[in-house]
Amino acid sequence: MAYNLENRLVVGVSSRALFDLTYENEIFEREGVKAFCDYQVAHEKEILKPGPGFKLIKALLQLNELKEGKDMVEVIIMSRNSADTSLRVFNSIEYYGLNITRAVLSSGGSLAPYLNAFKTDLFLSAYEDDVQSAINSGIAAGIICNDVDSDYDATEEISQIRIAFDGDAVLFTDESEMIYQKEGLEAFEENERKNADKPLPQGPFAKFLKTISNIQKEFPPENVPIRTALVTARSAPAHERVIRTLRAWNVRIDEAFFLGGVSKRDVLEAFGAHIFFDDQAIHTTPASEVVPSARVPYVEKDKSK
Repeated sequence: MAYNLENRLVVGVSSRALFDLTYENEIFEREGVKAFCDYQVAHEKEILKPGPGFKLIKALLQLNELKEGKDMVEVIIMSRNSADTSLRVFNSIEYYGLNITRAVLSSGGSLAPYLNAFKTDLFLSAYEDDVQSAINSGIAAGIICNDVDSDYDATEEISQIRIAFDGDAVLFTDESEMIYQKEGLEAFEENERKNADKPLPQGPFAKFLKTISNIQKEFPPENVPIRTALVTARSAPAHERVIRTLRAWNVRIDEAFFLGGVSKRDVLEAFGAHIFFDDQAIHTTPASEVVPSARVPYVEKDKSK
C-alpha cells in the first residue's frame, strides 16, 4: 500500500532553511557549482550547524510523539542539491535525530513542480523563485531570513511551538492592503469599517492556519502544543473585520496584536515566535534579528486576464 500523505501537516524544507549553509552558499556564488559540489563531498562527514528553520522543524516532528499511533506531521527535505552532494545533509539529519526520511533532490532545478505532488502544506526555502511559484499555486511558503548575526539556540527543547502571522497578504489576500497603498489610510479604514461583516478573502496562509487550528483541537486547552499569534499593523477601526473573519473560518488564534504602525520586532521577541510570516522585508528583516522569520511574496496576478 502506498504511503498516504493525506490528513497530516506536510512541510517541505530546503537544506538552507534547515541548516546553516551560509559559507557553502558563498562558495557557490563566488566560485560556481563545481566548487560547491566539491566542497560538500569533501566535507560530507562534517555536521552542519542548525539553521533558522531548525528549531521549528524539530518541534513539529516532536508532535508525532504526542498521539500514539497517529503521525500528524511529515517533513520532507526539498533541496537543489544533487543526490551526490546530499550526504552531508542526511548525515546531519541523522546526527540531530530528526525523523526525516523523504527527500526531493533536484540538482539545481526548480522544486516548485514537486510541491503539489507531495501534498505540501508549508514550504520554507531560501530560493525566491521556488517560493514565488509555491505562493502562485496556492501553497503557503516563505523565503527564510538567515540573519548571520543572530544566535538562535537551535538545540533548546520546545514545549510549545509558537507561530506568528501577519494579516494582509499572508492570512488574507492583499485586497485591502492595495486600497491602503493606492488611496491611503483613511480610504483603507473606511473600506474595512464598511465591510466589517464581510469576511476577508483567504490568503496564502489561510489553509495552513486552519490545519494548525485542527491540530490544536486534538488536545485539551490546557495542554495545546502549538500557540499562534496574529501580529498586524492594523488598528481600530480595521480590527473588527479581522476578528469576524477568523470567527467565520472557525479557527483559533491565541494572541492578537493590532499595532497600528508600532514595530513588530519587540512584540515578536516577547511572544517568543519560532517562525514569523510577513509579506514585507521592512518587517521580516528586523524581526529576523530576534526570531526566525520568513518573507511571503505577493501572489503574482495573471496578466493574461
